[in-house]
Amino acid sequence: MLLEPIDLIVFFGYCFLIIGMGIYVSREKKGHIKNSSDYFLASKALPWWAVGASLIASNISAEQFIGMSGSGFALGLAISTYEWMAAATLLVVAIFFLPVYMKKGIYTMPGFLLDRYDTRVRTTMAVFWLLLYVFVNLTSVLYLGALSLNTILNVPLTYGIVGLALFAMIYSIYGGLKAVAWTDVIQVVFLIAGGLATTYIALQMVGSGDAWDGIGILRKAAPKHFSMILSEGEMMIPDGKGGTRDAYGDLPGLSVLIGGMWITNLSYWGFNQYITQRALAAKSLDEAQKGMIFAGFLKLLMPLIVVVPGIAAYVIVKDGIDISFIESMKDPVTGIIKSDRAYPTLLQILPTGLKGLAFAALTAAIVSSLASMANSTSTIFTMDIYSKYFGKGASETNQVRVGRITAVVAFVIAAIVAPALGQLDQAFQFIQEYTGFISPGVFAIFFFGVFWKKTTSNAALVGAALSIPLSVVLKIVFPALPFLDRMGVVFLVLAGLMITISLVEGKGKDHPNSIDINADLFSTSTGFKIGAILIAGIIAGLYTIFW
Repeated sequence: MLLEPIDLIVFFGYCFLIIGMGIYVSREKKGHIKNSSDYFLASKALPWWAVGASLIASNISAEQFIGMSGSGFALGLAISTYEWMAAATLLVVAIFFLPVYMKKGIYTMPGFLLDRYDTRVRTTMAVFWLLLYVFVNLTSVLYLGALSLNTILNVPLTYGIVGLALFAMIYSIYGGLKAVAWTDVIQVVFLIAGGLATTYIALQMVGSGDAWDGIGILRKAAPKHFSMILSEGEMMIPDGKGGTRDAYGDLPGLSVLIGGMWITNLSYWGFNQYITQRALAAKSLDEAQKGMIFAGFLKLLMPLIVVVPGIAAYVIVKDGIDISFIESMKDPVTGIIKSDRAYPTLLQILPTGLKGLAFAALTAAIVSSLASMANSTSTIFTMDIYSKYFGKGASETNQVRVGRITAVVAFVIAAIVAPALGQLDQAFQFIQEYTGFISPGVFAIFFFGVFWKKTTSNAALVGAALSIPLSVVLKIVFPALPFLDRMGVVFLVLAGLMITISLVEGKGKDHPNSIDINADLFSTSTGFKIGAILIAGIIAGLYTIFW
């Protein structure tokens, strides 16, 4: 695909706007030297709309645009459960966890674990998170972003990986979270506008020029793709190697509502550094909670942007609507249709002008997430590893310098590892599964740490240390067990162990570092309550319609 001059103007205009904005907001007042609060928490000055926009821009990335569209192509609207359940999870986090974090005045999630447990728990989880961010999150986003550049513009994969990493570094490493968060406000505008434009054109293509007719045709041509709750054996999907497998392994029925989906969502939205860091940078608790409500409404909209295009691509391929489209969906080496090529292929059919906007939207999603992940990686390493073990008493200036160096190193490692993901068919599911190795332990130690005063440090350490080994053993022994169910089983085992250890070790007494909780801590504003009711009602309606 070649971008016309108007497309290039739109795209490069976006690039200059983001870089310029990042540099502008990174400036400090004359005489003020950037300190750790400025760099890692944006001076704790973000309003609600910036918090909400940054949450979504950090979350929506290539794994959604490329990966989730690929899952939409393979298994349909059911993958939207990650988005709609996330909206509900944001409410839970805003009400029950965020007030605790804000009260403690923490910088990082490992910092909270130090405050509640001890150094051992903090360091163990800090190392786990660093490995996860670099080898799963950063790596997968770089790969998927480069894949889109390869499919759309025929940019070699290696060049795409390096180029995206450099772009994200240019505006984020100097300014820290302040540059990331404020540019995210602009990124979200491009992300939504460009994403909706792509959806509209895809529906027009299916509907022979009429987008509204295209929606009806999708429902008729792919009825199974509009079922939110899957049964075992209901849908066979591509395995990326020319064969098929049961979609139930990815989304096991009611587990998406009452099982492992809650573990993965709460671990991501409630205990994940590069998400919670935005809320911690808000002006106040009320502003942070309003920002989460705003993000919740945007999450409800996301399937229209990232899932429906994938379903449209499935119908185009299934019904042979466009032969050139089908050819573009094939892997150039194996000739197998690859689900993750659905969204990049759709971008090729956009009219002049919209191509530039949609390409800018995709790039915005990619670089905003890369910048967020790198910033959070540097925050955890600097505050929880370096300052504790290598730079005790380090000055604020030195901490900021170490944070910048860490971000660069994280990008370099991720860029080296990223090409290894080329064998995947649905990278989104790869991210969810391997993040899920650590999620049960994360959920257990935070949940019991906040809500059960008797939880001991040794119990938390066991929960942290056994999450990955237990997940690996279950994957080997019970390979047919859906990974969401596996997460639920691991959590229950860890919960049982933590309760037992705490009761035996603590002899029924409260832990000295337990958190004092009262009803006033969880009170919210009237505006928040109204927003929460609306979100809950919309989610209930969506599941009723598409059950």
